[in-house]
Amino acid sequence: MTNHRKNQYRQLGLTIAYYRKLRGFTQLQLAETVNLSRTHISNLEAPNMPTSISLDKLFDISDALDIPIKTFFDFHDV
Repeated sequence: MTNHRKNQYRQLGLTIAYYRKLRGFTQLQLAETVNLSRTHISNLEAPNMPTSISLDKLFDISDALDIPIKTFFDFHDV
C-alpha cells in the first residue's frame, strides 16, 4: 500500500472519529448501530492502522452519524 493511500485511510478514520464524537456516540454504540465490532471501528479510527471498510458499511456509518457520505472524502492536505 502506498503512503498516499495510507494517508487517505488515516484521514477517513479521523473523519469518522470526529463525527462520531460530535454526535455523542461511543465506538461501541456506533459499532452496534451499523452491525460492526467495536474493534473494527477502533481500527478504522486508528491513525497508524489503515483498515478497509466496505462501501455499504460506510453508507451505514454515514446514515448513523447523519452526515452526507461525501463528507468522508473531503480530504484536506495535512
